Amino acid sequence: MGWSSRSTTAPPANPNTLMDDCEEILRDLYPYLDGELSESARAEIQGHLDDCLDCLHVYDFQAELRLVIAKKCKEQTVPPGLLARVRECLGLEPTTTETTGETPVAQ
Repeated sequence: MGWSSRSTTAPPANPNTLMDDCEEILRDLYPYLDGELSESARAEIQGHLDDCLDCLHVYDFQAELRLVIAKKCKEQTVPPGLLARVRECLGLEPTTTETTGETPVAQ
């Protein structure tokens, strides 16, 4: 028996559709974590994460990884001259702290 609009139960989930949804959500995960999406896009992703345990696990891992990296970056100092060399490679002007040899504190 096929599903109709009169049915009180939802049609069986199509695994391919679910995978497509998950792929789309995971593609937008970094902009979501960075707060770069519109409110409607954020709400859509949050709704998916509320319903999809697999995607929620990926989100949790990525969010935790970002916290660990941010913490470690604050604890580490940049070797003298590294920032100046990177900026030079990118064709950018060195900052005052780079020319004085001081290592800027991560924020």
